[in-house]
Amino acid sequence: MLETINNFVSGLNGIVWGVPMIVLILGTGLFLQLRLGFMPIRKIGYGFRMIGKSRRPDDAADGEITPFAALMTALSATIGTGNIAGVATAIALGGPGAVFWMWMTAFVGMATKYAEVVVAVKYREVDDQGEHAGGPMYAIKNGLGKGWGWLAVAFAVFGGLAGFGIGNMVQSNSISEAMGTAFGLPTWVSGVVLAVLTGAVILGGIRRIGAVAEKLIPAMAVIYVIAVGIILLLNLTALPGALMTIITSAFSPTSAVGGFAGAAVMHGIRFGVARGIFSNEAGLGTAGIAQAAGATRDPVYSGMIGMMGTFIDTIIICTMTALAIMVTGVWTTGESGAALSAAAFEAALPGFGSELLALLLSVFAFTTILGWAFYGEKCWEFLFGAKAELPFRVLWTVSVFVGTVVTLDFAWLVADTLNALMAIPNLISLIALSPVVVMLTREYLDRNDR
Repeated sequence: MLETINNFVSGLNGIVWGVPMIVLILGTGLFLQLRLGFMPIRKIGYGFRMIGKSRRPDDAADGEITPFAALMTALSATIGTGNIAGVATAIALGGPGAVFWMWMTAFVGMATKYAEVVVAVKYREVDDQGEHAGGPMYAIKNGLGKGWGWLAVAFAVFGGLAGFGIGNMVQSNSISEAMGTAFGLPTWVSGVVLAVLTGAVILGGIRRIGAVAEKLIPAMAVIYVIAVGIILLLNLTALPGALMTIITSAFSPTSAVGGFAGAAVMHGIRFGVARGIFSNEAGLGTAGIAQAAGATRDPVYSGMIGMMGTFIDTIIICTMTALAIMVTGVWTTGESGAALSAAAFEAALPGFGSELLALLLSVFAFTTILGWAFYGEKCWEFLFGAKAELPFRVLWTVSVFVGTVVTLDFAWLVADTLNALMAIPNLISLIALSPVVVMLTREYLDRNDR
């Protein structure tokens, strides 16, 4: 029975993460980039300036947290195992060329993320607690009308369930494994500590999650970039060759070398796109849930800030991980996942590199648990109202502990499948609401003369 279920989910996973999904995600992003005149790419500098300004509260704007805290909450959910283990897996299975396709996913994904945030803020509501709630389910409900209600429910169900895997148990399991390997910490100890910390934060709602995220994420991202920067400086002569290998491998098969078995171009595209989406979540609609809580006077302002999450996550953080793996030469060892990234750190920083990466991975994964807690809560709140809030937070905290002490191969598979299923209703709504996104963007740019 269990084997039958596993085979069914495996087959479904192969379908939902197959060529049609890749075409749908990349196609939607490219469609939105074209409709917006490549504005998200042209306005990268402007986006960074808006991030700087968004730290200051605007008393006249509606929302619970600053747009900066909302961005950090969204980044807390994306910067994690995808940036460390996910990038390594993409290279191990798809070859160095997978990194190039991660970049392409990010550049078209900036338009997707921008549109997700714009419609999430445009169509957000005030819930029973007096707080703003938004995201794909509200954009579908309020933007597309009652006839599309089933699509909103589908997104909320997929998102509410996916969170327990991809945003909870998978993350806590990664932390317990990393701490056990690096420091010999028993899994149950990691579980208890994580559950206590998670409960202490999420019971305070979005304000406490945002407060923790806006302090932890910038600090940890800077530490990670500095650590990888040191690795690149120590291997500076190998950097041009690594970049060239990434680009050439994107368009030609990667030969077998060392422990690396080789990879076709299609493997590079498939794993680059899939791991890129897992990392930055462009297309899943999650960022809009966080940004809808941000204090703002204009959906486009929020969108400009929100789209930068994809750039920071993939173009900066994922690229740093990929280059560390490439310049140290460990990509040919046959290792995969977090072990491959740890090998890169240890090769460049012997004696403490793997321990440093374990600590960084653990903090990133912990913040992912916090960010996804908010996403999951809003999905269940959409389905059942504010009464779902407390039971969800308790169940979420318990699941964190469970994730540290059980084997999660099947949970990983189910969560990965649900992630893809989340994308379908979201992408349909973005295509349908694209005229609204374009109109709001033009009005904003005309007003601000940018």
